[in-house]
Formats: sequence, C-alpha cells, structure tokens
Amino acid sequence: MEWLTSTFTSFQIGLLSFPVLLILVGLRMPLAAAMLLVGIGGTLLVTGNVRMMDSQLKSFTFGTLNNYSLSIIPLFLLMSEFASRGGMSRALFEAAGAWLGHRKGGVAMAAIGASAGFGAVCGSSLATASTMGKVALPELKRSGYSGSLSTGVLAAGGTLGILIPPSVVLVIFAILAEENIEKLFTAALIPGILAMLGYMITVSIYVRVVKGAETARERLPYAERFRIMMGVWPVLIVFALVIGGIYLGWFTPTAAAAVGAAGTGVIAWLNGGLNWAGLRESILATAKTSAMIFFIIVAAGVFNSFLSSAKVPQTLAEFFLTSELSPWLILLGMLLLYLVLGTVMDSIAMIFLTVPIFYPIIAQLDFGLPPGEVGLWFGILVLMSAEVGLITPPVGMNLFVINNLDKSIPMLDTYRGALPFVASDVIRILILVAFPGITLFLVRVLFGG
Repeated sequence: MEWLTSTFTSFQIGLLSFPVLLILVGLRMPLAAAMLLVGIGGTLLVTGNVRMMDSQLKSFTFGTLNNYSLSIIPLFLLMSEFASRGGMSRALFEAAGAWLGHRKGGVAMAAIGASAGFGAVCGSSLATASTMGKVALPELKRSGYSGSLSTGVLAAGGTLGILIPPSVVLVIFAILAEENIEKLFTAALIPGILAMLGYMITVSIYVRVVKGAETARERLPYAERFRIMMGVWPVLIVFALVIGGIYLGWFTPTAAAAVGAAGTGVIAWLNGGLNWAGLRESILATAKTSAMIFFIIVAAGVFNSFLSSAKVPQTLAEFFLTSELSPWLILLGMLLLYLVLGTVMDSIAMIFLTVPIFYPIIAQLDFGLPPGEVGLWFGILVLMSAEVGLITPPVGMNLFVINNLDKSIPMLDTYRGALPFVASDVIRILILVAFPGITLFLVRVLFGG
C-alpha cells in the first residue's frame, strides 16, 4: 500500500481503478461486488482512514436508499412483471400484424410495432425481448423468415422497452444526474418513435437485399383490422394513464408507476394470466431485481465517492474545459466509448460507471443550449447508446435472451441479424447529436423554454 501511494498520485490511482474494475467484471465478479471492492480499497489508499470509510458506508447506504425517488424502480418492475403475464403481447402483435402483415417484411415490422407498444407499459428491455420473442418468433419462422432476421429483429425490438417511456434505465439516469424524470420521459418519446420507425425501415431494406422473408399475410379488410385493434385497448388505457398522467400533471412519476402497476395487474387478472401463485412469483421477481439494482446503486456510490476523493471527475472536467477540443468531439468520444463498452457490459452497468464521470463534464460544455436542456439531451443520447449495447455482439443481453428461445438458430446468425439494426441505431444517434431540437421539441412545448 505504501508503495502504491508513494509511486502514484491520488488521481492516477483513480484512473487505474477502471482497468482493475473491468478485469474483475471480466473474471465474472458481479458488478456491484466489484465496484464495492474497488471503491473501498481505493478510498483506503487515497485517505488511509479506516474509520472514515466505515462511517461513510453507514451514512451513505442509509442516505442513498432513503431516497423517495427510488420507489419508482420496483413499481415499474412490478408493472413489467404483470404486463408479461397479462396477454398484452399477443394482442399487440396481432393488431400490428393486421395492419402491416400483408407488406413485404410486414410480420417483422409488426413484431417491432408490438414491441414498441409493449415497451410503453413495460419499461424493461429484457422483459420486452423475452415476452415478444415467445409470441412472435414462431410466427416469423412460419412466415418464412430466416433465423438470422427473426432473432435480430426481436432483439432490436426489445430495446424499445427502455426507449419508449416509461423506462427504468432513464429513471436511474435521472437519479444519478439529478434530472427531472417527467422531462426525461417527455424527451424520450420522439426518439423512441424514431427508433421504431428506423427499425421498420431497416427491415424493409433488409428483406429486399437479403433473402429473409418468403411469404406475407393476406390483406385484411379495414373492418377486420379495427375489430382486432379493439384487443389492445387495455394497453392504450394503461399508457394513457401512466404517461398522459405524468405529462398532464395528474400524477408524480412514482404515483404514475403505482397506477400503472395496479392497472396492469388488474388487466392480467381479468385476462386469466395472473393468479395467486403468479402474483407471488411477480412480487418475488420484482424484489430480486430491485435488490440487485439497489445494491448496484450503493456500490456505485461508494466507487464514485472514491473517485471524487481522488479528484478524478474534477481533474478530467478541468482538462476538457481548458483543452481546445470541440465540445462536439468530446461528446462523440463519450458516445463512442458507450458503443465499445456495450460489447462487454450491460446498460445499467454502463450508466452507473460512466454518468458520474461524464455528466459533470458535459454540463459545463457549450453546445449552444440552455443549461437545463443539455442534461436532458445528453440523457437521451446516453439512453440510446446504452440501448445499442443490448444488441451489440458479443455479449448483447437481448441477443442471448432471444437466441435462447430457439436453440436451432446458431448464435452467429443472431449476431449477423442484429448488425443492420446496430447500424440503424448509430445513424439515429448521429441525427440526434446533430439536431438536439428533435429531442427537446416536446419538452419545450409542454414545459416551456
């Protein structure tokens, strides 16, 4: 320990902690445990005060988990569990198929549209991918789609679970960056719709260039289409209550999450998808996932406290602010790093690891935007970049979730099927970087500015 402190400055020790952390994660140590271990060890190296570390752990754990805003996370997770059991996914897929199934690539487009609708009442990418995959994958294969396109489109569609509000990842960003959750949800709506349309365009191009879809459904009369659309009214009601209630000021985000969880629970029960055993399983699954996220929050706080003691954020911010680098180049470098990290790390891990470092830097750079809008715009760009990681080989989580549903499809085919959608994501991110007004349009309309 003495050799380290005498050889390296506190700032250098802070920088060295990142490769150490990545090595531990690469060795399959859970992210929370790795961050906690590196954070405690780094703090002891920088301060040398064991008692102060013990006191910080106690006060920080209570102070962090006592945050009322955190209650929104288990509520949205419970809402996701109920939505997965409520039969909403099949109704959404059938409704989207009724309008799009007769087109070339239409069944795949229907899967994307249904994923967007399910994401609007789910908020979880993995849950959206898993639930929609079970419904749509057999139908895609029956329609003659290749295993590569079938799994690729469903993995990409699953990312809409965190792009279309409500979004658990966006809630976590809001807490870390101390941003307004209502405004972040508002800012995410147009980019989320653009993501859905971009994926549909990608499918349209893909099936014309690569042999991937051999048959299309019969065109249905409009009367039949509207009849099938009646099956998705529960989704529309829940979405209107949750998102509309937040936008119109009827509910706080936490109250809206509670209303959404109760509403999806009632719908799941009425549809026969939720009984007492299912309720118990949903609550237990929610508790496990919430505990995991809260443990990561505490561990990330300890790690970021160490980085602050080592003056890593302050030193990096000063370096970038005094450098002659363009703010746009700095931003693009950060987003590129997200794409690289996405190949080895999940979205929540990236958010916790990078936002406390990147956000203070971005907040002080001049992008020609009011200070209150920079954080919202950056939050959506981070969300988009983290979403790309979910479908980026080799460890995109959605790829594994979808591929696991059909073992006959080689994993390499799933990787190939996802690449066109990764390209679509990159193009969309560049557009949102170049034109911040797209992201901020609804915020300016609804909240002024």
